[in-house]
Amino acid sequence: MNRFSLNQATTKHWPLEELVAGCVRAGVPAVGLWREEVAAYGLDKAAALVRDAGLAVSSLCRGGFFHEQDWYDDNRRAIDEAATLGTDTLVLVSGGLPGRSRDLDGARRHVADAIGALVPDARAAGVRLAIEALHPMFAADRCVVATLGQALAIAAPHPADAVGVVIDTYHLWWDDQVWRGIEEAGRQGRIASFQLADWITPLPAGVLLGRGLPGTGSIDMRRFATAVRNAGYQGWIEVEVFHEEVWARPGAEVLAEAYAGYRAAVR
Repeated sequence: MNRFSLNQATTKHWPLEELVAGCVRAGVPAVGLWREEVAAYGLDKAAALVRDAGLAVSSLCRGGFFHEQDWYDDNRRAIDEAATLGTDTLVLVSGGLPGRSRDLDGARRHVADAIGALVPDARAAGVRLAIEALHPMFAADRCVVATLGQALAIAAPHPADAVGVVIDTYHLWWDDQVWRGIEEAGRQGRIASFQLADWITPLPAGVLLGRGLPGTGSIDMRRFATAVRNAGYQGWIEVEVFHEEVWARPGAEVLAEAYAGYRAAVR
């Protein structure tokens, strides 16, 4: 279990104090946190809760959404929040097309420029910006970065310890170029986070909530875990699942199944 992390999104309705206590009971060493839930609990209070429990924070989700008017100030806050929580990884979801624009190339250029503008702030805080590519079906409204190759291209002008990429099985499993991308990310030292979630069908009406626990869907988790390991990544492996039915279950039960899926993937 020494690399397993439970992302807070997987047990969305498990209050933070109960999540932390449940992880401690189960021997889980790390949690991935979300800004909204941390803010609701209180940033300094959350940092103390996790620290006093002896847990690491594997990542903070999320920064990004660079088309919003206050993107710079919000991302500066996100960097500071990550540093306060003791994590060196801030996950970035770029945001979709702004307004009624159809300029996808222009939107991606803006994302690249915005991340470049944040690099000095992130480096000063000791936080790494981790670009997450989302499945192409989210390009219009959530994330114009749709492939690992695009994420690596945006990261390329910056030091690897300042800007990395996220390998999320749910978003990348469909791409036959992802294996080359993982190899290249490893060569560059760019892998900042590795997240497990399965692709289940039929997809629900809210597609964003269509993730399954590892081992319940169509993705070859073992192949991803092997590729990421062979690329040299030795960091945390998060289980991050969005699904109403998963959220409705007891947190400890979901945690146990998440860990079982993780073990089956990485052993």
